[in-house]
Amino acid sequence: MRWYHYVAYFFGGAFLVNSVPHFTNGVSGRQFPTPFASPPGQGLSPAWVNVLWGLLNLLIAYLLVCRVGSFSLRNTRQALVLGVGAVLMGVMLAQAFAPVFAGR
Repeated sequence: MRWYHYVAYFFGGAFLVNSVPHFTNGVSGRQFPTPFASPPGQGLSPAWVNVLWGLLNLLIAYLLVCRVGSFSLRNTRQALVLGVGAVLMGVMLAQAFAPVFAGR
């Protein structure tokens, strides 16, 4: 397996986790911060923007995980790399969104 497969799986995990809050807030009809808001990442974008942003992140995760190399959840190293990317993105998102929602 080539080194860049692991890089793809790492970022695939990150994009997968990033898709969750945007898509779930969007389909719930709630506004949520996106890079397209003003200011980016702090202002709120409409629900439909979040649905599209969440789906785009999910598509990118799919391409990185399922179309690069041959990812297998049974391969501990591959699953671990994806999981590390997911955990790091989750922690970063929690830190980024906490101040946005602290005053609400």
